[in-house]
Amino acid sequence: MGKTHLGQSDNQQEANLIGIKDFTADLAKIQEPHSLKQARLSEEWMRAMAIEIQGLEENRTWEIVDLPKGVKPIGWVDYFNSFSHVGKVVTVRLVLAIAASKAWQIFQLHINNAFLHGYLDEDIYMLPPEGYEKDVFPQVYKLHKSLFGLKQASRKWNVKFTSTLITYGFKQSYHDNCLFTYTTNSCFLVLVVYVDDILLTGNSEQEMLAIKKVLHEKFTIKDLGVAKYFLDIEIAWSTHGMYLSQQKYIKDIVHDLKMETAKVAVTLLAQD
Repeated sequence: MGKTHLGQSDNQQEANLIGIKDFTADLAKIQEPHSLKQARLSEEWMRAMAIEIQGLEENRTWEIVDLPKGVKPIGWVDYFNSFSHVGKVVTVRLVLAIAASKAWQIFQLHINNAFLHGYLDEDIYMLPPEGYEKDVFPQVYKLHKSLFGLKQASRKWNVKFTSTLITYGFKQSYHDNCLFTYTTNSCFLVLVVYVDDILLTGNSEQEMLAIKKVLHEKFTIKDLGVAKYFLDIEIAWSTHGMYLSQQKYIKDIVHDLKMETAKVAVTLLAQD
């Protein structure tokens, strides 16, 4: 566990650590489903899926048409290895370190149905997703907007998002295209985007509220408040500093590899 803290008494540090342990324990209980069958066992996941589908329908993502002759429709996810624009982990760590040293708050945002903001230049026909009740066979869905899983989707979304930030006044980093900075005489903001998840920090809460408003009006965002879990990094806060941990990430890997019963070995690892 990494930590950043200002001068603390032993009692203060102990109290903070107890709170951090409770926080990481709660996160460790959360398991993401790996299939529709598993997701159906959770009311929360079913509700999230319903909200996602509702967003697709309300945004008129598709229309129901007859499949043209000689055209093969795609499945719900056409490409499993499509490219996505993601901030570098080293960039995220650097932003966290700067925010901690400056005592800046870090906010986390999520863009709702991000890929719907990228319009398609070609005709794409799609079969209904697994579990979708509105089966229209033998007709298919002709897409008007991009969806997660399309080869084109991430690129088109990123172009739209980047142009919005640059128009507002942000500058894109040459070293990490997912890092943006906004500077005025009295304000400095930093924004990192990982596909459709965002970290936002800086020295002006007023300016951060302003950019949140712009992004919400343009794309519709979910304001998750102060960042707590980003890129498998658990972020816990106290009045004395920031604590970082990847305990849940490690436990999830162990669980996926079915190594819960493996014997523990003391092995020295090189530090970053």
